[in-house]
Amino acid sequence: MAPLSTNEFGRSRVSERSVVDGGRERTEATPKALYTLMMRISALEDGILKALSAGTFRAPFYPVRGLEPACAAVGLALKPTDYIVSTYRCLGDVLAKGVPMREIMAELFGRAAGTSKGKGGSMHMAAPDYGLMATTGVVGAGMPIAAGLGLAALWDGADRVVVTTFGDGASSTGAFHESLNLASLWSLPVVFLCQNNQWGEHTSIDDYTRQPVIATRAEAVTMKTIRVDGFDSMAVFSAVREAVDHARMQRAPVFLESVTFRLRPHAYGTDEPYIPKSKREAAIEKDPVPNMRRLLINSGALTVDEVSSIDEAILVEVDDAIRFAESAPPTPIGEMMTDVYASTGGMPL
Repeated sequence: MAPLSTNEFGRSRVSERSVVDGGRERTEATPKALYTLMMRISALEDGILKALSAGTFRAPFYPVRGLEPACAAVGLALKPTDYIVSTYRCLGDVLAKGVPMREIMAELFGRAAGTSKGKGGSMHMAAPDYGLMATTGVVGAGMPIAAGLGLAALWDGADRVVVTTFGDGASSTGAFHESLNLASLWSLPVVFLCQNNQWGEHTSIDDYTRQPVIATRAEAVTMKTIRVDGFDSMAVFSAVREAVDHARMQRAPVFLESVTFRLRPHAYGTDEPYIPKSKREAAIEKDPVPNMRRLLINSGALTVDEVSSIDEAILVEVDDAIRFAESAPPTPIGEMMTDVYASTGGMPL
């Protein structure tokens, strides 16, 4: 396979690891399914940002625009019985794992109908019934959880893969190195998916690490690695599928680095003057959702009317989810301490 070449985002040339070109075993239904899920993520985020701007509800929120391909690919590649562990930038992962929009929005609004009964909010959604095991606001903290879930799957003999997602900034934490080492040492069925968006909060990757190719850190513990252009939606889908298949069939971990660029600020309500205008404009040109839409139409996979029909149905779904959350009853005061402490016989353990 051809190496990932240096481009305007300063990605290093890679020649000794698997790089997916997006042309492997495509099915006719895959591009449509991938676009639909990417569009659902994008449209829901737009709806959330609009509601936040209007003051409809208040919550911290971390946009995922630009990262939709990997989120959607994970959703399509995993089985319902597989697990995912996400971060505070979790919207794409949560939606892709199958959690209904209504439950997601209810959680953001602090409603009892939310994924965590309104007690987790935007940063700490969990829905074990859908395989969404945890999201965490602590950078890098999801990887040890994923390793533990992978170990449980190994001991139980379960046909289960665990995917944990994180940004490039998390690769500088101790939990990152510890988790990769244990996953490799114990041959755990875990996919470590790094959404390398070039920025550790407000700091450029070139300013906080000497080696910007995050995958080399997994190679150090002899883990299979894949590095892919995160803006190439079909390439990302193939890469994720390859990683998940390897983890499932070989019962071994995989490190997947999706090299992308964050297209919105680190968090809602902040600006991004620290990003050079030329880099931001170049990244916007690669915005994956509109580019995937054009690919479907230009390739003849779907007509303009068919794509418009998909988009319109999604916008209706988003509007319904927001209206549902607005009218849903808030989490009762008596629920606040439930699920916090284990107890037996009415006495705290």
